[in-house]
Amino acid sequence: MSDKTMTADEVVSRLRSGMTLGIGGWGSRRKPMTLVRALLRSDVTDLTIVSYGGPDVGMLAAAGRIRKLVAAFVTLDSIPLEPHYRAAREAGAFELMEVDEAMFMWGLRAAANRLPFLPVRAGIGSDVMRVNPGLRTVTSPYDDQETFVAMPALSMDAALVHLNRADRLGNGQYLGPDPYFDDLFCEAADTAYVSCERIVDTAELTKEAPPQSLLVKRHTVTGVVEAPGGAHFTSCAPDYGRDEAVQREYASTPWPEFAARYPGGGLHDRAPE
Repeated sequence: MSDKTMTADEVVSRLRSGMTLGIGGWGSRRKPMTLVRALLRSDVTDLTIVSYGGPDVGMLAAAGRIRKLVAAFVTLDSIPLEPHYRAAREAGAFELMEVDEAMFMWGLRAAANRLPFLPVRAGIGSDVMRVNPGLRTVTSPYDDQETFVAMPALSMDAALVHLNRADRLGNGQYLGPDPYFDDLFCEAADTAYVSCERIVDTAELTKEAPPQSLLVKRHTVTGVVEAPGGAHFTSCAPDYGRDEAVQREYASTPWPEFAARYPGGGLHDRAPE
């Protein structure tokens, strides 16, 4: 066991242009925004991004860092469609693989289990097969002979996630109502970096919540970053909610102006007030 603590900039120094990068959270909830802002300060580009998308995707798309996006949606939750993502997509700025939410989850599970694909019913009978001509189907080898979508593994070079608490060894804890799929992102990636609101001693992790809240296990984690307010302006329940005022500002401001207003393409790293 070893101390895995590092800074956000040290995390980004390990990333390279052309990588496939997974970003945890969901929409505008518990996104690793400190790590995304550090990425925006770097010259890393030409990325394949795998995400249940929110402002992480919007910012990276607006900054021209995305070559391909794999997503089930890109939303700000209280603002249904992420506007900077929409503008980049309408301009044809990157390739898009858009799949059903369940298909996306099955792709993460396949990668986490080191399988090339997993069969899933989601997508059958929908346009998902038409807009993704590379997808294939498989037929059950048993008596039912049912046809499934063969959802390919969403394997990643690196994953970035944000949690409420973590220890220095890489054990990560969520305290909010939903784990999202941050554990699968970490398991599906070759390397995984966890930012958290607070680093605590290992023994402290089970004083605030039960062992089941220890979502991310240390053997899947490469680095840990203490980042108070590290999901801001997205939510990180119960530590803080979404900063709707800042989100509205982000959504209504042209990207060059917003990026100039907040160096690094995002907000200054600070705990939300």
